[in-house]
Amino acid sequence: MRISSATVARVREAARTLDYQRDSAAAALRTGSSRLIGVLVHRLTDLALSTMYAGVDLAAAAAGYSAVVANGLDDPVVRRGRLDALLARRIDGVILADARLDDTLAERLQELGVPYVLAMRTLPRHISVSTDDLEGGRLAARHLLELGHRRVAVAAGDPLASTGRDRTAGFREVFADAGLPVAEDQVAATGFGVAAGHQAGDLLCRSGPAPSAVFAVDDLTAVGVLGALRDAGRTVGSDVALVGYNDVELAADLPVPLTSVRSDREQMGRLALEVLLDRIAGRDVASVLLPPVLVPRASTLGVEPGGPDGSVRRDR
Repeated sequence: MRISSATVARVREAARTLDYQRDSAAAALRTGSSRLIGVLVHRLTDLALSTMYAGVDLAAAAAGYSAVVANGLDDPVVRRGRLDALLARRIDGVILADARLDDTLAERLQELGVPYVLAMRTLPRHISVSTDDLEGGRLAARHLLELGHRRVAVAAGDPLASTGRDRTAGFREVFADAGLPVAEDQVAATGFGVAAGHQAGDLLCRSGPAPSAVFAVDDLTAVGVLGALRDAGRTVGSDVALVGYNDVELAADLPVPLTSVRSDREQMGRLALEVLLDRIAGRDVASVLLPPVLVPRASTLGVEPGGPDGSVRRDR
């Protein structure tokens, strides 16, 4: 039976007058689609992840979907429980932003036939949208080499996360190729965040000759390293250089503005949502690698390496 355009217009006007709201649950039963996207992150308080999620949320809304986020805390039991809770809401697909090398969630989603995309972190043989973190680590290393640094250290984050592993690997590759391999005791893999960065900085300050520069694979980790260096009597930007990663909003506004490798997390979120919607629609998809960009600031530009031993002296 055909419905006239006049009748459609009257129904729409009545809906506006009565402030009609679409019943998503009823629509899901009728269409088989909840119009919900689940997003699993390790902590939404992480500034890089919150920006990435903002991109997902904006793109989802534009496509007529809602995004539901859950914190996995990088804990296998918690992550499994949070994913089960998302699946119970009849979500149409999942964006995994907390994948790990010891991951089973991606395989589980694959077995269940639930469309999913990895964001930020990557895993072999799984579709992902991320920054080219190997190249990002190389950019940080080349910057420090060009400034004359020879004795460097790394606050390496979590080696079970591709963001920690790849950024560290790219950095060490460049120094090794220059004939200056980074010693194992100059790599501290204590996790991500301020507290983990402070722990990494403490270890690096105690492990041997003081480095003239430190690369932290995450900006909040870099903030913790900065605190540890300060406690050890070092001054970032004066007698030790510091590079972070992600270029979160606070990086430029720290007392010593932080040199950082920029990763466009909002674009990453938007693209992850678009790739996921393509998977939901059954279209062919491919992984996306966004280009990193080094943003130099005072945390490295104010430090002048000294003699061949890698010591530093203050600017004159």
